[in-house]
Amino acid sequence: MLRVSLIMDAETLKNDVYNFKEANMARNFLPRGHVERRTKTDLSLFSGVTPRESKCKVDQLPGQHGAMPKKLSEYGKQFLAKQVAKHMYGILERQFRNYYKKASRMKGATGEVLLLLLETRLDNVVYRLGFARTRREARQLVSHRCVLVNDGKKTRIVNIPSYQLKAGDEVLIKEKCQNQGRIQESMQLASQHTMPEWLEVDAANFKGVVTRLPERNEMPLEVNELYIVELYSK
Repeated sequence: MLRVSLIMDAETLKNDVYNFKEANMARNFLPRGHVERRTKTDLSLFSGVTPRESKCKVDQLPGQHGAMPKKLSEYGKQFLAKQVAKHMYGILERQFRNYYKKASRMKGATGEVLLLLLETRLDNVVYRLGFARTRREARQLVSHRCVLVNDGKKTRIVNIPSYQLKAGDEVLIKEKCQNQGRIQESMQLASQHTMPEWLEVDAANFKGVVTRLPERNEMPLEVNELYIVELYSK
């Protein structure tokens, strides 16, 4: 009996440590303008309150005068595709590689499964629902315990940005956080855009639902998942 209790305590401690690391994991502090200029792609890293062009020279490569453009090799194209996906979803190399390994073990095309795992992260869904202006801001809302998830069994606070949502899950903003200016402003901006078809939002009640899993054409077209698969398959 004592042995079983010790095993359960060890397992609980292990889960607590994992959750702490997930909620407080390393972040990418690269300047957002530098990243978008390097990838030559709009990664939705800016809030949209002011025009993106006013914050960085989107048509000029990073550097004092902008580096001379070079023709990319096949490896360069694969590496760039990976960087686009990483920076778009705000995750680092080790976590991205783990996502790829997980996707490769699941049924379906590895590239599409990889994008599905990234797109159904809690922080990304909070962003897609319009509760945050950027994925970085959505990640902060989750880490600050402002987001609740109803998985059909119970409603609970989830403070892990990488929490994986499934069809039928509800995402809610905690009542005490609903009056935050950044959330109000974000929802006003979101009302000007079309909501993804795989999501439903009830703005009046600060609630959204994952009605189904997204199809490939409903996920970012800027990401070339085939190049990513080729890169990691070497």
